[in-house]
Amino acid sequence: MAEAKIGLIGLAVMGENLALNIERNGFPIAVWNRDPKKVNTLLETRAKGKNFIGCTSVEEFVKSIERPRKIVMLVKAGEAVDWTVSQLKPYLEKGDILIDGGNSWYQDTERRTRDLNAEGLHFIGSGVSGGEEGALWGPSLMPGGDKEAYASLQPIWEAIAAKVDDGSCVTYIGPEGSGHFVKMVHNGIEYGDMQLIAEAYDMMRRCLGMSASEISDVFTEWNKGVLSSFLIEITGEIFKYVDEETGKPLVDLIMDKAGQKGTGLWTSKVALDLGVAIPTIESALAARMMSGLKTQRIEAAGALSGPKDASYSGDKAEFVAAIHDALYASKICSYAQGMALIKTASDNNHWDLNMGEISRIWKGGCIIRAQFLDKIKQAYHRRADLPNLLLDPDFRDAVSSTQAGWRKAVTTAMNLGVPCLAMASSLAYYDSYRSANLPQNLTQAQRDFFGAHTYERVDKPEAGFMHTEWRKKAE
Repeated sequence: MAEAKIGLIGLAVMGENLALNIERNGFPIAVWNRDPKKVNTLLETRAKGKNFIGCTSVEEFVKSIERPRKIVMLVKAGEAVDWTVSQLKPYLEKGDILIDGGNSWYQDTERRTRDLNAEGLHFIGSGVSGGEEGALWGPSLMPGGDKEAYASLQPIWEAIAAKVDDGSCVTYIGPEGSGHFVKMVHNGIEYGDMQLIAEAYDMMRRCLGMSASEISDVFTEWNKGVLSSFLIEITGEIFKYVDEETGKPLVDLIMDKAGQKGTGLWTSKVALDLGVAIPTIESALAARMMSGLKTQRIEAAGALSGPKDASYSGDKAEFVAAIHDALYASKICSYAQGMALIKTASDNNHWDLNMGEISRIWKGGCIIRAQFLDKIKQAYHRRADLPNLLLDPDFRDAVSSTQAGWRKAVTTAMNLGVPCLAMASSLAYYDSYRSANLPQNLTQAQRDFFGAHTYERVDKPEAGFMHTEWRKKAE
């Protein structure tokens, strides 16, 4: 007899914690893992005495879930998802629902949806953000796919999601692969956020010679204002941690090589395909790639010249304030780029995504949760078709009030030889976006010169595209 309200496959950290979250909120759950030892360990430890059904086979697992079955897969993106689906299919019945809670490529989600729909099965691609803590106590959830199928999952997803002042941090995103697309861009914004914070830290330690303790105090203070966010909060905590073995701040002992799992790269590729500029996010990706060149960077440090001294000789408090403004303004640009990418994908794919709702569900549970996400929600409530956050009055004024400090921080860092890829890219993005005239008139003239790619004239827009025989004209 079926006992479980829902099933979950994949008992790594995220899967185990999400299963415990589901059960704690009143939903008996069946679990299965390719390695049966993980099932046994969970049942004997964290799930002991709870409403868990541990299964040793896929068949037993599927039969233990009430119909229509709702099965969450938290496995590695790619082939592992297809393998898991293939293991389940022989035991599923029409109307059953599979939920992919991993970071899958959104077009894979669309393919799986089509294939399973043809067999009478439903598929939901649901982004899950918040790390292991979020999975256990309340993540931000981004489900997309079959809307009717989601209605069956909705009570569970709303129960386990993080809670904020205006509800659970979950909403039906839209059709097809839109849930995984939004989660992918969320991760891209996360890349940008983290790099901007790293650059602020680098300016404080290299330009101002601040200690880890001093930097911790700054981030802790910043977390009380407009920069208040999960990432700023944990950054302040990181600088407090002292290594017991050496007595040094642990952050100073960590190798400066940052990894990545691919969603940032996917975001960059999609932006290129859709023709959306996301230079802050791409700079964050480039910074991680540069960090991987540790051996080359060590050689280059001794071979390449630059400013001999990165120390800032001006007022320390004023420069810290400038760094704050640069971080906030750049952060606005990073989110503006990410939201513009989501809106463009929505328009191109006819997803009709609710931009205000997307920003709302990011207010809690997820890694990029921040105070100013409520401002983003309000911006889209004021203008649902807002093409870019920089055009919203609140964000326009915020950038205007921080612009002087932003420019000071970026130019000072550049003059002192301290790299600030993301902040500088954010500033260039802002200056490009506010420019009624850009130098691409020359670019188009060059393209027409060597490739007859044509151009339009500003004084004769009605004439359409035209071509000039440039060499003959020059002669």
